[in-house]
Amino acid sequence: MAAKYWNEKIECMELSEMQKLQSERLVKQVTHVWDNVPYYRKKMEEKGVTPDDIKGIEDLYKLPFLSKADLRDAYPYGLLATPLTDCVRIQSTSGTTGKRVVSFYTQNDVDMWEDCVARSIVAAGGTKDDVVQVAYGYGLFTGGAGLHGGSHKVGCLTLPMSSGNTERQIQFMQDLGSTILCCTPSYAAYIGETLHEMGLTPDDIKLKSGIFGAEPWTEEMRQQIEASLGIKAYDIYGLTETSGPGVAFECEEQSGMHINEDNFIAEIIDPDTLEVLPEGSKGELVFTSITKEAFPLLRYRTRDICVLSRKKCSCGRTLIKMAKPMGRSDDMLIIKGVNVFPSQIETVLLKNFKATPNYQIIVDRVGTTDTFEIKVELSDDMFSDTVKDISTLEKKLSAEIVQILGIKAKITLVEPKSIPRSEGKAVRVIDRRKLV
Repeated sequence: MAAKYWNEKIECMELSEMQKLQSERLVKQVTHVWDNVPYYRKKMEEKGVTPDDIKGIEDLYKLPFLSKADLRDAYPYGLLATPLTDCVRIQSTSGTTGKRVVSFYTQNDVDMWEDCVARSIVAAGGTKDDVVQVAYGYGLFTGGAGLHGGSHKVGCLTLPMSSGNTERQIQFMQDLGSTILCCTPSYAAYIGETLHEMGLTPDDIKLKSGIFGAEPWTEEMRQQIEASLGIKAYDIYGLTETSGPGVAFECEEQSGMHINEDNFIAEIIDPDTLEVLPEGSKGELVFTSITKEAFPLLRYRTRDICVLSRKKCSCGRTLIKMAKPMGRSDDMLIIKGVNVFPSQIETVLLKNFKATPNYQIIVDRVGTTDTFEIKVELSDDMFSDTVKDISTLEKKLSAEIVQILGIKAKITLVEPKSIPRSEGKAVRVIDRRKLV
């Protein structure tokens, strides 16, 4: 029988004990940062805060926030809190604009990170008897390294496949009996699609579960992946800034991700007023790393929009849960004055129209007017070259989008396999507007 917990003492700890542990670690961490990070000490001084003002987690709100802008301003060593000679690894974000975020790790930081990932693997049914196929990218990206290390810690046979060469991925699944797949959800969907194109079914592989993260995905996409690969699909959350995947993980209940609170304190704030919001409120997720040595970020604004809940979980874990991020405060599209999250569109496409997970949102501007187009790839059984049928489907989908978003989108249904596939993070949004 699969082990239920990797670290039962921590994962099932009473709230009062956890808060005591968090307070002790927070106080120690604030002093560590004050003594070793002049950049953050200056931010504290500007806010009139010293380590003496932080007696426990009840004082967390007194500390200043950090944002990605701070990380870029302090690049590369300005937030390093240990001698470089104590660091054993560097990881980096994939980066979209400006300087990349570089995160440093001591050996203790790596051990903590791998322990968090081990918890997620065990929560997904993993044991030392499993074969874990890691199809996240390796290198500076944290996905491959994080799941690889966590798999080793559990004692699983680990296949460091990285992403790409999908037919070979499936060949190895068959030959080596992979039981757990780790990759982005969009790549998992592509593997499932390729499996069926090769004339195979889930019965031809031994996968039982998958651990998918690094990009937003919906419940509808989860159901499609589970059906195409014959698995149970689990979400995992993390940021390079805090360590990588494993900050939070999904359990068998699949109703949100448990945050590893012994290492990370989570808050929800109003992204406009920066006010801390009560449990159950929707807002921006903020993390404080209370055990990381080399790169300990205090009150880091993730820009992810979600909800926290301490509702009792059937798995027995007492760790607070975060809902799937509902979008990002910085990735949110504002089209014709309306806030639009890609996940809203994906829900309509997958739930109401049984479309494939392959689509693109294209935003442009003609003169002073935004244009909004959604290209949706039809599945083989939906595809028809009858212009009238396609036009009817497009109108129906357009009406549904208007109902959900309140604005109209041009819907273009395209042939199967016509939207480029991704073996990493899917490119869902193409924003051609010059908004600066």
